[in-house]
Amino acid sequence: MGEAKRRKASLGNDYGQSPRILPWVPITKKQAEQFVNWTTRGAWIGIYLMIALWVTVRFIGPAFGWWEVI
Repeated sequence: MGEAKRRKASLGNDYGQSPRILPWVPITKKQAEQFVNWTTRGAWIGIYLMIALWVTVRFIGPAFGWWEVI
């Protein structure tokens, strides 16, 4: 019997499913990885937006006469 068949026999219905982080937490490891990926992407988007806002307030706005920098 091959290793995959032994694993399937020992795991039963849980075969092929992502394991949970903790037995009492209904979040799988794959879901946790997806959460980290989404939050990292969101953080970088926020950083880029903050830089764009800063450039607009500091340079673009005064150059077009929208306001004055004191």
